[in-house]
Amino acid sequence: MKIAVCIKQVPTREWQPRIRDDKRWIRGEDVAYEMNEPDAYALEEALRLREQHGGEVVVCSAGPARVQQVLREALARGADRALHVEDESLAVSDAFVSAGALAAAMAVEQFDLVLTGLQSDDQGHAQTGVVLAERLGIPHSTIIMEVQVQPSGVRVKRELEGGWFQWISLPLPALLTIQSGINQLRYATLKGIMAAKKKEIRRVPLAAGLQPAQEIVSLALPSRAKQTQIIDGSPQEAARELVRRLREEARAL
Repeated sequence: MKIAVCIKQVPTREWQPRIRDDKRWIRGEDVAYEMNEPDAYALEEALRLREQHGGEVVVCSAGPARVQQVLREALARGADRALHVEDESLAVSDAFVSAGALAAAMAVEQFDLVLTGLQSDDQGHAQTGVVLAERLGIPHSTIIMEVQVQPSGVRVKRELEGGWFQWISLPLPALLTIQSGINQLRYATLKGIMAAKKKEIRRVPLAAGLQPAQEIVSLALPSRAKQTQIIDGSPQEAARELVRRLREEARAL
């Protein structure tokens, strides 16, 4: 089975973001980057499927030159080779452009299965995997919690709202967006890190004609504010009103 895993490089969660003067994205100076966490779970699932059914795991990413950091990390964890659509403009691209860039590079590979994380930790649109499936012309399913390979394709468990789950079957090739927590992540060993230095990272130029479908108009840091509300009435009435607000407004119950 030939499996592709799409990964993204995102700012670390510990980094305090600073917004650029034009308010359209964060400043890139002195930023530490890491692998997008949902993508790490997708990579782990691909490695487990390869261990069970054989084949090859290829990690794919679209972004500037610094993206090779997470590609090398994925290779050290066990991926066989990497594909990098390299262009500086992809550092702030929307889901449509990122998916288009990946699709143009991945189409010739003819993957049996494509895995992505459910969403990215920076923009969180949860759109790239779905758009990529459309660009590749293959079926897809989202929020996957379990993958079973069958002779006719794959059977997957989707997470729904309210604690419900759904089992569906898809023919191959297919694309799945993986939910965090589907498995237990592995980390790179010293042997894996040394082996990654010899594995191939194939650079692919950005396809021409890709135009963004979305535009970030303005970013702002969350504001912190406190507000005190006095609930009138008897203790019993105040308690009932407090419970109602916690359940219906704050949704804490």
